[in-house]
Parts: sequence; structure tokens; C-alpha cells
Amino acid sequence: MIYRFTMISDEVDDFMREIQIDSEATFFDFHEVILKSVGYKNDQMTSFFICDDDWEKEKEITLEDMGSSSEEDIWIMKETRLNELLEDEKQKLIYVFDPLAERVFFIELSEIITGKSLKHAICSKQEGNPPAQTIDFDEITGNNMSTEDLGENFYGDQDYDTEEIDPDGYDLGNGGNPYEEDRY
Repeated sequence: MIYRFTMISDEVDDFMREIQIDSEATFFDFHEVILKSVGYKNDQMTSFFICDDDWEKEKEITLEDMGSSSEEDIWIMKETRLNELLEDEKQKLIYVFDPLAERVFFIELSEIITGKSLKHAICSKQEGNPPAQTIDFDEITGNNMSTEDLGENFYGDQDYDTEEIDPDGYDLGNGGNPYEEDRY
């Protein structure tokens, strides 16, 4: 059997990949054709998740054995065949390609073609450019912010008067320390 998957991204509207792969192939084979189809390097700890109809994660298939001590089954990409966990058209998967930023591709098993097989997985349709493989956290955290003067009003009232609060920095109002033991 051949599985035909459709893969999209919530980051890029016109991005789509259609991948055809034999049902006997492993999740690692699927992982490799995904990376090749989008031009990503194989240097991230990626994972697949089998999802329910609402995209809620159910089973995780990891690139490497993470040494989990839980009672749950552990699924490793190189050891798990697609047909072990996928059997119905419209079945949903999430492929986590950037684990630090939790960025994903949404994948649906769009068609099961019976009576045929594929020696090697192929990307049979490509539309648009994929999102960047990883995000530069320096850009997000603002390390590239300008250092221009933001003005005295940026942080609050320019009429701030240090005499309005007590020496410890707390406006006590009633003249006492609210944390004294005899008040509790």
C-alpha cells in the first residue's frame, strides 16, 4: 500500500507538500523525506504525534529513545513502521520540526492506495516555501532593539516624588509596618 500525505504549516499560507510513501516504511523514512522536501538539515530532535480529529496529541514517535520511565509505550522512528500506527484515511499527525519553539507541520493521511508499493518515498507535489527551520531567539527576545532614548514618560509619571513613600520603598499609608508579628 502507498500512503499519500498532505502537509501544511500554520506559519505560511501558501505552503503545502504532498508526500507518497510505502505503508511498510518507517517513521524515520517519512522524517527523511519531509526534511528533503523542505530543505531542512537533520540536526533537530524532531517528533511525530498521532492526533485525534481535533489535532490533540495522542502517541509520540521520537527520533531517539529519550529514556522515559513511564508505563506508556515508547515509539522510535527507526523501529516503527507507518502501518503500525496509521490505518485510516484522514488520520492526523503533527511533525515537530523545531522543538525549542514548538513549531510544527500539520499532516493528514489523505489517501491510501492499495495494490501498489513504492521503493522510495517521494514528494509528489510542492507549493510555496517552507517556514525557516529554526527561529533566531535573539530577534524574538529583543536583543536587537534599538538603544534610543525612550524618554522619561516611558516608565511612568514624570512627576514621581520619592518623598511620597517610606524609606524602605513601601507606601505604608497608616504609618506602620503591615508585616509586624503582632498584626497577624
